[in-house]
Amino acid sequence: MKITLEPQKKIYFASDQHFGAPSTKESKAREDKFIRWLEEIKSDAQVLFLMGDLFDFWHEWNHVIPKGYVRVLGKLAELKDSGIELYMFVGNHDLWMKNYFEEEIGCKVFFDKQYFEINGHNFLLAHGDGLGPGDKGYKRMKKLFTNPLAQWAFKWLHPDIAMKIAIYFSTKNKMISGEEDKAFLGEDKEFLIIYSKEKLKTENIDYFIYGHRHLPMVLDLENGKAKYINLGDWISYFTYGVFHGEEFSLKEFKH
Repeated sequence: MKITLEPQKKIYFASDQHFGAPSTKESKAREDKFIRWLEEIKSDAQVLFLMGDLFDFWHEWNHVIPKGYVRVLGKLAELKDSGIELYMFVGNHDLWMKNYFEEEIGCKVFFDKQYFEINGHNFLLAHGDGLGPGDKGYKRMKKLFTNPLAQWAFKWLHPDIAMKIAIYFSTKNKMISGEEDKAFLGEDKEFLIIYSKEKLKTENIDYFIYGHRHLPMVLDLENGKAKYINLGDWISYFTYGVFHGEEFSLKEFKH
């Protein structure tokens, strides 16, 4: 896909809000902060990329969606109605999205990595889960969760029961980033960096932008040939990315 920025406009990126965790009360404070950020960027945003795990858990039945998040959803709808393009990537915690965001808000939803050309720069965008080497246990689990038969069976559970089960497993599988996720493992051990370097051998990419890892970082790859970017999260860091047509910056929202 190709995007040409209008004068004075910017593209914003944010990931891993995990709204709903670890409790409704604690999530609400983070939701309010995120809404303040959305209001701040409204004046100069042309495109907003939500890079996955907006929710700690999300599932769509035919006529039911999870309770809560009304102000976040309303604010996203407001941005879309104002002319800002919204793109959302499904993460490992909200991978059971269907058509609600596209039909109700007009937000394009992606279930896999995507390539964008923005003002002549090549971007590879993905939440990041399941990419690169290792994490075989999660990859097996993802195959199960995305299996049509498993999804069909889950949707027949009463939402109250289904949500309790899902929230239990979401929390048990450290929906919220653990202490071990706050340490940089080194370029030779970070699976998304390894994946990005492999891609550079065959593809011309200027920016690799991910979520999932929860560790905010901008790193030059192959002597400055490309940049690896992890957007961090809205749990510990409240970081986001911004691209104004020529350069990418990673910033922290402090308001």
